[in-house]
Amino acid sequence: MNIDALINGLPGAAAQGLIWGIVAIGIYITYKILDIADLTVDGSLGTGGAVCVMMMLAGYSNGMSLAAAFVIGMVTGLVTGLLNTVMGIPAILAGILTQLGLYSVNLKIMGSRANTPINPNNYDLLVSLRNVKNVPFYENAIFITAVITLVIVAILYLFFGTEFGCTLRATGGSEAMCRAQGVNVEFNKVVGLTISNGLVAFAGGLLAQYQGFADVNMGRGAIVIGLAAVVIGEAIFGRIFSNFALNLIAMSLGSIIYYLVLQVVIWRGLDPQLLKLLSAIIVAIFLAIPYFKGKYFNGVILARHSGSEKGDAENAGN
Repeated sequence: MNIDALINGLPGAAAQGLIWGIVAIGIYITYKILDIADLTVDGSLGTGGAVCVMMMLAGYSNGMSLAAAFVIGMVTGLVTGLLNTVMGIPAILAGILTQLGLYSVNLKIMGSRANTPINPNNYDLLVSLRNVKNVPFYENAIFITAVITLVIVAILYLFFGTEFGCTLRATGGSEAMCRAQGVNVEFNKVVGLTISNGLVAFAGGLLAQYQGFADVNMGRGAIVIGLAAVVIGEAIFGRIFSNFALNLIAMSLGSIIYYLVLQVVIWRGLDPQLLKLLSAIIVAIFLAIPYFKGKYFNGVILARHSGSEKGDAENAGN
């Protein structure tokens, strides 16, 4: 095992982690803020990538292509939200239905092709795999994605600081209380799902540019990778970061750590075909930690505390 191979792979892992960090921020909005398990992201990520690549191939600018990817992603979230709130379909099933339908939509967007490449030599890509080393800093994929992430975090911080943004955050915290206060909970859910999938599709556009192609299966397992970034970010930075903006940044940092760990694991010789399994195991472990902590660790503390109080009572009686 050559340490140089690991060092050379780290910049690429960091750049990819930053792109997936935007996906993690989108998932954070539904999973943590709205308390909704949305599986639409497995489809909307690919939709964003397909729209972005096809528009650039058609001659549209980089910015317009990414903006279109964001808007189309919002539409996918809107569909899931309407299935859930208007038709009464459970959120997790609504996401599955939208994701299933998006497979066919993505194929049609790419002209019935499963994979559509875009050559960085012929098109002005915002981020590219070849621009992670030995380029001016303003062309470096890590620098560009970091700036984009900070801009997204700033916009979301301002939005969720508004009165409507606060009601959106309160919806996931206590839906019954929001209803009692006259808040339109269904509308808030639709808005949250729309914003979340817009961000995921935007990240899909960046990812397609970065890797040089859009693929109909590029979003498969996106929810697992995004959740891994969320739980890692919360586990490491949850007690350090108390500010909402810093919590969003923690999601991006969690994604970077996830990809750096994967890079190390691959360098150590793990079969790349087992990466999805590794991701699932990581998510399962981090999601189980709070449960086991509450069930066993806190139970031991309470037992010791009650035993101490009983002993003090007996001593007082004597």
